Amino acid sequence: MAISTSIPNYTPLPFLYLLLFSSYHLPILSINVTDLLNSCPDLSDFTKLLTTTGIAADLAYRASVTLLAVPNAFLRSSAGDLTPGNHLSSSNLADVIRYQVLLEYLSLSDLHRIPAGGKLVTTLFQTTGRAASNSGTVNITFNPSSNAVTIYSPTSNATLLALIKTLPYNISIFSINSLLVPYNLDLMASDTRPPLGLNITKALIDGHQFNVAASMLQASGVVSEFEAHESGAGITLFVPTDGAFADLPSSVKLQSLPADQKAQVLRFHVLNCYYPLGSLESIVNPVQPTLATEQYGATSFTLNISRVNGSVGIDTGIVQASVTQTVFDQKPVAIFGVSKVLLPREIFGKNPIEVDKPVTAGAQPPDIALSPEPGMYSPASPAGMEIRSVAAAEKLGFHRSLLFLWCLWLNYLYLWR
Repeated sequence: MAISTSIPNYTPLPFLYLLLFSSYHLPILSINVTDLLNSCPDLSDFTKLLTTTGIAADLAYRASVTLLAVPNAFLRSSAGDLTPGNHLSSSNLADVIRYQVLLEYLSLSDLHRIPAGGKLVTTLFQTTGRAASNSGTVNITFNPSSNAVTIYSPTSNATLLALIKTLPYNISIFSINSLLVPYNLDLMASDTRPPLGLNITKALIDGHQFNVAASMLQASGVVSEFEAHESGAGITLFVPTDGAFADLPSSVKLQSLPADQKAQVLRFHVLNCYYPLGSLESIVNPVQPTLATEQYGATSFTLNISRVNGSVGIDTGIVQASVTQTVFDQKPVAIFGVSKVLLPREIFGKNPIEVDKPVTAGAQPPDIALSPEPGMYSPASPAGMEIRSVAAAEKLGFHRSLLFLWCLWLNYLYLWR
């Protein structure tokens, strides 16, 4: 007996698949820039510089970049012998290569839509903390009459030659006719800067709007703990701006806290792993332990991190903040400015724990009354709700599997009817 099937015209199967997988997060593509450039022998010198300076490895963790590559002939004529050790600082050379990396995906059509006044774009050099003021940016202009795209820095400029490769919307690679050199950077200066041992307090003071955080770190003594973590997996600091401290409600007496609690609040602003901005934007497990977690157990002093309205959102259970800028980013240290002081619910919640008495294993978490601010997203759930959420997620996954099989069966009937 023939099977009669009827599939409504208004239910296209691709739409069903889209509905099925719309809530799944796609993995971030890890880009090997040297593999993309190996097919371009004319860029072999520039490719080698990307590898020897370590920039190629850093780019694998970036979500959206535009690389301005210099062909061999132009590279040699614009900067001479760029070989570390030939009276050339290896760290300064790395900063020059960082200056060729734009922290934004730009297609050829994007460049051709640049307004007459030009477009300022931040480079990877700006994230090191060594760029004076905004000298880590370049200005890109487009001349519609000649179709010429020009990239300007205060001390150099280059013209776009061709589009080499593009992987929307992760990376674009263009060739340019000259190496771009940042302002006030001497290629031939001696390399006296150690690879590690960043002075975090100085980096914050140089940022011009983190003086309160810098003074608190200096007075508490915990900054030495942060710098000690640089030699391990690295650290990621979320530093409130001076304006964030000024916006604290009068009920929050941060400065009057005991010294141990004040130190714990500062540790709460630090992840014990290095995360560049691209990794934060695509973080898989949103609940992240902090340096304050190490002393009090895995469920205490954690931050909930997710992407919200185009930026990185940070939820403490009491406060919802967002990342506003990159202050410093050079493996193994990343420092980000945040819009609010991150207040841990373990100290500022309804039933705060005693900071000088670590929570013992198996102890129940404190009953904390959350007071979220409206507008961003829901605060972290209590432990019981998290368990129910896991069970609900497993059940939802089972139902999705059944729906997937049903879609396959519908597709089979649709093709063979």
